[in-house]
Amino acid sequence: MSNYTGPSMGIPPVRQNKSNSLPIVIVILIGAVVGLVMCAGILVALLLPAVQAAREAARRMQCSNNLKQIALALHNYESAYKSLPPAYTVDASGNRLHSWRTLILPYLEQQALYQQIDLSKPWNDPANAMLLQTNIATYSCPSTPLDPMTGMTTYQIIDDPSSAFPGSTPTSFRTITDGTSNTIFVTETSIKDAVHWAEPKDQSLATFMGSGKDSRSVHAGGRNIALGDGSVVFLSDNVDAKTKESMTTAAGGENMISPF
Repeated sequence: MSNYTGPSMGIPPVRQNKSNSLPIVIVILIGAVVGLVMCAGILVALLLPAVQAAREAARRMQCSNNLKQIALALHNYESAYKSLPPAYTVDASGNRLHSWRTLILPYLEQQALYQQIDLSKPWNDPANAMLLQTNIATYSCPSTPLDPMTGMTTYQIIDDPSSAFPGSTPTSFRTITDGTSNTIFVTETSIKDAVHWAEPKDQSLATFMGSGKDSRSVHAGGRNIALGDGSVVFLSDNVDAKTKESMTTAAGGENMISPF
């Protein structure tokens, strides 16, 4: 008598229960997803500083271009009037009216706006209300966290009797005996010292010379400055005080060693 008990005897073959392997597959898939997410996070963390650095480099370049346009406008103003614009204009009583930034508007393709301004009245007089609501892109450094629509600017001259812009008194290139390539025309200032572009207010020599954190520009390690010859350079925060001060004077007679 045969002992065969296979299918022909009515006994089905043993089949593996696949439901037992399903949780294992799910765990493997979850692990793979988690691993991919972690890898992606690591890649983002590694790439983010490089991306941010590239963006800041682009913003700093745009800032430099802004200052070049401003420097060119100052040159064109001097060519037209045979003098540089004063740091600010004043009325008969000596009260400040308008900034040098307002005076060079026609040379920044803003002739239409300039013609609307009543220069005999203060910049913030109701007659000049449109100034407070007008943004000039050239006066806005893209690295600053300031809302560009507020009209605030960090581009300022150094308002000092020894600078190229001694208050309400206009000067000319002839008076810059230190050489235009050695004399600062426009420099960036800190966020806390930002002003509306039309406001007749700029940084003092003491503000420019400040070495504290609050006195620095938004760019890491230094600031962009426009020199009298129209060039724009990056002035390091590490430049010594004597060199910085000598760059602010128009006729100081210093034997300055260029920091660039």
